[in-house]
Amino acid sequence: MPRARGGFKTRRRRKRILEMTKGYYGAKSRLYRIATEAVDKALSYAYKDRRLKKRDFRSLWIIRINAATRALGLSYSQFMNKLKNMNVTLSRKALADMAYNDPQSFNNLVEMVKKGNVK
Repeated sequence: MPRARGGFKTRRRRKRILEMTKGYYGAKSRLYRIATEAVDKALSYAYKDRRLKKRDFRSLWIIRINAATRALGLSYSQFMNKLKNMNVTLSRKALADMAYNDPQSFNNLVEMVKKGNVK
């Protein structure tokens, strides 16, 4: 019985995996069996971290808002509670961006929240 060799589909599948390992070190970029393990691990990390990225950015925004409000005499929780009671619907992303890039307008917002006259 003749030896079965890899045909077109096998070659295409292996080539696709080895192209995904471009830039990997050593055998991970050259040997198919090791490359498949590296690619599987990398894809699972990528899937997981796309979800973790959302949590990380939200926590970063909260940290930035908290730092900016504490410098003005309010805690993060007090600030957010007062904003919610006044029906201000600014996202944490927008608030953090304002605190980081435009501190003067953020200070004005905090002062209005302290007085309680945000519309």
